[in-house]
Amino acid sequence: MSTLGSFIWSIADQLRGPYRPNQYGTVILPFTILRRLDCVLEPDRATVQELAARYENPNRLKVEVKKATGRTFYNTSNYEFANLLADADGLADNLADYIDRFSPDVDVFEYFDFKKEILALEKAGLLREIVKSFGAVDLHPEVVSNADMGDAFEYIIRKFNEAANETSGDHYTPRDAIRLLVDLLFAEKDVPLTEGSIVRSLYDPTAGTGGMLSLAEEHLLAQNPAAKLSLFGQEYNPQSYAICKSDLLAKGHDTTNIAFGNTLTDDAFKGRQFDYCMSNPPYGVDWKQYAKAIKEERDSAGPYGRFAPGLPATSDGQMLFLLHLAHKMRAPEDGGGRVGIIMNGSPLFNGGAESGPSNIRRWLLENDLVEAIVALPTNMFFNTGIATYIWILDNTKHPDRQGKVQLVDGTSFWTKMRKNLGSKGREISDADRAKIVQLYDDFEDADPDLSKVLRNDEFGYWTITVERPLMEDGDPVVDRKGSPKPDAKKRDTENVPFTYGGSTAGAAGQREVIQTYFDAEVKPHVPDAWIDWTKTKIGYEIPFTRHFYKYIPPRPLAEIDGDLEKQVAKILDLLREVEK
Repeated sequence: MSTLGSFIWSIADQLRGPYRPNQYGTVILPFTILRRLDCVLEPDRATVQELAARYENPNRLKVEVKKATGRTFYNTSNYEFANLLADADGLADNLADYIDRFSPDVDVFEYFDFKKEILALEKAGLLREIVKSFGAVDLHPEVVSNADMGDAFEYIIRKFNEAANETSGDHYTPRDAIRLLVDLLFAEKDVPLTEGSIVRSLYDPTAGTGGMLSLAEEHLLAQNPAAKLSLFGQEYNPQSYAICKSDLLAKGHDTTNIAFGNTLTDDAFKGRQFDYCMSNPPYGVDWKQYAKAIKEERDSAGPYGRFAPGLPATSDGQMLFLLHLAHKMRAPEDGGGRVGIIMNGSPLFNGGAESGPSNIRRWLLENDLVEAIVALPTNMFFNTGIATYIWILDNTKHPDRQGKVQLVDGTSFWTKMRKNLGSKGREISDADRAKIVQLYDDFEDADPDLSKVLRNDEFGYWTITVERPLMEDGDPVVDRKGSPKPDAKKRDTENVPFTYGGSTAGAAGQREVIQTYFDAEVKPHVPDAWIDWTKTKIGYEIPFTRHFYKYIPPRPLAEIDGDLEKQVAKILDLLREVEK
């Protein structure tokens, strides 16, 4: 996938012996970052050293460096890859000095415990060869673009995780999936993006190596080179955080907006909202270890807290990120915000009426925040072949889309890859992506086999409790008021859609719709049954695949009989051969 990544990873062969394959990444990743920054800084090294000699105050030095080079970070060491090998005996110390003399915002090497690794390499007699190998790779931005560098980093991480027998899904979202997410995220608001010198903010609470942030920026700049996108991100994996930050540093971004830590328990941007939010949170990862903190936050924050609508089961935390992002959208009175998030299928339908997940869906739909859900092809990700979906949220929907949700079936838009990468055997080509975005753009005029537009209330239902009388010696048992007592063993529940009987009243039609359903669907079969209205619950689910289900009639019986007769004849012939 990445020639550069493959080449860099090949340097890991030199580590064989002292290092096990699952340890290669701890050396390869920080050295790759260091060499990239070394190449970025190379043209202005003399200028920075001259400024460092004049300005001892770090804040003043940072300002002067920014004025002279346009960059927010610097390194004042006399060492670089070009001269590190000149002093063979002092190589480890000199390399440590080089790392120490980066400006304070370059803290990325701390997250690899890199100095300890340098000593380990020296002790193993490998340091010189590794420095020499990386010194021979030219990673200057004019030679290796930011996109190629991102591909290389993600290739290395995937190989590192494969060697460690770990999943890479927590860190790595395929670029083709990100490009579709970005296109859908910006699709509705393309017009404002092309206006003059605009400034927009973009936030990813599960930033990983920064792939989503980078691609979103590329998309915006392609439409409007004068536009400016302020990037914000948070990441809890130390290595991914370090790569994300160094990648943005190399591009000249203000990296104070990239935070290390757990978004769910320690939101680094508390109180801030953004124009665009995007995320690919881990699927099926439990949050038991954070449950206490999250429940405390929900209880203390009140009805406007980010987790107020509900909590999913502790076995899967992806809906927590969905709630978090909904909370991070810029308020409608300030222009509104938009969210794109990739999740697996369970947030569409898991949990019964008034469970945590159902209440989250109810809150999103009743507040008209869900604009579209797009099904991606299967086998899109490196560590799983499961079905995945892009949810688009918007708190200032276009008037045509208000009160409605568009479901787009994008599962057939894929191209087979020449060689599988883990579980990934399919990719979304540029043409496939354009077709999916076109379906989204066409909205109610799109091909009905591939796109459905439904009212928000069409996803709602009531769960009713149906009781039957407790019988004793053939007579119903009654309570003190003379009412029949229910038989718990015969108790049953039924789900009644808001739209039953063609109702468009939504939740307001509760009594009438449920009674109509009960009279038509239940009463004819169990005449003695009644509804316990006190136990009626409201639920919401999004049965995506049901809306695109196509009935395929079975083959005619005569055709099946003919096939069976042919098989029987074959078996009889074989038996006759055995008898001979």
